[in-house]
Parts: sequence; C-alpha cells; structure tokens
Amino acid sequence: MSRPRKNFEDSNNQERWLLTYADLITLLLAFFIVMYAMSQVDAKKFGKMTEALNGVLKGGQSVINKGATDPIAGVGILKLGDLNVIQKQLAKRFKGAGKNEEVQTEITERGLVVHIMESALFKEGSAALLNKTTEILDIIYDGIKDRPNHIRIEGHTDDRNIQSTIYPSNWELSTSRATSVVRYFIDNYNFPSNKLSALGYSEFRPIKPNNTIENRAKNRRVDIVILTMDLSLKEPSSQLYDLADNR
Repeated sequence: MSRPRKNFEDSNNQERWLLTYADLITLLLAFFIVMYAMSQVDAKKFGKMTEALNGVLKGGQSVINKGATDPIAGVGILKLGDLNVIQKQLAKRFKGAGKNEEVQTEITERGLVVHIMESALFKEGSAALLNKTTEILDIIYDGIKDRPNHIRIEGHTDDRNIQSTIYPSNWELSTSRATSVVRYFIDNYNFPSNKLSALGYSEFRPIKPNNTIENRAKNRRVDIVILTMDLSLKEPSSQLYDLADNR
C-alpha cells in the first residue's frame, strides 16, 4: 500500500516545476507586451507630460489637459490661462476706452492675437502712426510688458494694388507698418528688441474675403501676436534669456 503512494507523490513533485516554468513564461510574455506598448508611445506627447509633471513636482503651475487627445497645437504645457487673463484685461480696457470697434482679440494655436484695424493706426497707404494710436498701443504694452513671451507684429493689407512712390507694393507697406509698431514699443518703452519681430504679409493673410468695402477694411490691419511659450522658445534671439524658467 505504501509503495503506490510513493510513486504518486514522486510524480506530483516532478510536475511542479512545470507550473513554475509556465508562470515564468507568462511573466516574460507580459513584460515584452508592456515594453512593445511603451515603444509605441508618441515621444512628443510623452515629453510634454514629463515636463508638466516635473513642473508640478517643483511647485509650478503646469497644466495637463485631462481627457484631451491632444493639446492645442503649439501650446504644450504653457499656462494658457495666463493668455486668457491678458485677453480679458485688454478687452475690458479697449471697451472702456471706446476702442472695441477698432480692436479685437482672440486666442489661437499661436497664442493671443490682437487685431488692430488700419483706421486706428494709419492713414490709408501710409505707415506713419497717427497720434490717436498711442492709447491703443499703450494699453497693449501694459498687458505684455512683464511677459517673457515673444511678441510678433504682423502687417496686413487688402488685395488692391497700392499707388505710391514710397511703397512699390503691399509687401513694403505691410512690413513698414509692422516695423512702425515695433519702433513705437522700443522708442517709447525701451522694450527688449530681442523679444520683438516685424513681419509683412501683404494681402495674403486675409481674415475676410476681399469682396466688399467692409471686408477689405477688416483685412487692412496690424496683428500683435503674443506667442505661446512653446513657440517663443523656438524664436531666434540675440541674447540667451531663459524662457524655460518662466514656464
């Protein structure tokens, strides 16, 4: 009676290693599946999440958009709420100054854009700033003076050919208008030159179809763009000021 029991126990002991071996194979399979899944993670999104977590752990105010499949292009972990606050402050001041018909603001993937109508800044076909311009530009300066973001000034025209001996085309006019605004900030406020840029887009960036007088008037404008921090960091600079510390 004792001998058959011994054979059964020996057989049972010999098969136990198979269970351990099967568990090990299962664990290895799970490990490789996890490693493969991690290799498919979008590196850009992973990097943004890592930066955001680092900011939070260091006591910063970085934001991760929970539930969003992708943050707004160009925004990344920027404290987007700051731009929203600036937008509301500017809009309130423009309205209080009676300028809300000539100045509009919006948040885009590039940052905060302030649209200023031609009539608020220049005479038609001219790049010389009007005297009444100062109030608008002073309000904008108050909103951007303490910000590390890069400020891009963009000139725009409608699609009509310019008749001027000073400006051969709308390219020169739009660029000169942007430069006039840049010079105002530098000359009147000693604004850091390395944080400003001027661009002219002629008639090729309209916000309305050039099919009515009203629409053409809206296209003749200067846009002041407070770039997102991600885009600001990509701007060339003559000085290595550290924007990353302000993220």
